[in-house]
Amino acid sequence: MSRIGKKPVAIPAGVTASIGDGTLSVKGPKGELTMPMSDLISYEIKDEGVSVMPANKSKEARAFWGMQRTLVQNLVTGVTDGFTKVLEITGVGYRATAQGKILKLQLGYSHDVNFDVPEGIEIKTPDNTTVEIIGIDKQKVGQVAAEIRRWRKPEPYKGKGIKYRGEYIFRKEGKKK
Repeated sequence: MSRIGKKPVAIPAGVTASIGDGTLSVKGPKGELTMPMSDLISYEIKDEGVSVMPANKSKEARAFWGMQRTLVQNLVTGVTDGFTKVLEITGVGYRATAQGKILKLQLGYSHDVNFDVPEGIEIKTPDNTTVEIIGIDKQKVGQVAAEIRRWRKPEPYKGKGIKYRGEYIFRKEGKKK
């Protein structure tokens, strides 16, 4: 039995959820998100929220149960609060600036890296070494953060590169003389 899956997803005031055409759509103050529904899971909208239960007793249905409930929770959280990932840039001369729908990164290459910001994502640079990625879709926010980080992953010797806020980089000693 899934402990996470048993709890219904609470729907706060100002948020509406509807089921139709094999999709679950949630509309709130920040926008609207939809999710395709799995055939292995049954979804019900009740007064206390959206409840998710396995459609049958198969092992696959029980395996999907908790994950599908978490995906529904992410939809509700996204349209009410949104999601944010913060990247920190470390290194001499490494910096980032947001210019409209383009994030300009200077990462020690011979050229600047221009990253096109996808639709539904907002990128802010409070200072030269911090990048905030904001959006309502958790998967999209995480994917954009991973694509930006991929340009210069943190290296273990000097710690230079792009890392998530709160991420610990295990530092190596280097050669001994």
